[in-house]
Amino acid sequence: MSDDPNPDQVPPDAPGAGENICRECEGSGRVDGKECPECGGTGKVTTGIGGG
Repeated sequence: MSDDPNPDQVPPDAPGAGENICRECEGSGRVDGKECPECGGTGKVTTGIGGG
């Protein structure tokens, strides 16, 4: 098991990367009334886009 809270997140300039909704805050940018630590309050993360 990984200690990384979002193992799917990749650098924005990575080939095959795209913007996705943050799973931690479900796109709201907030968790427990505070800025989401996963997305920095944006509600979005960059993840790899898989293909078959």
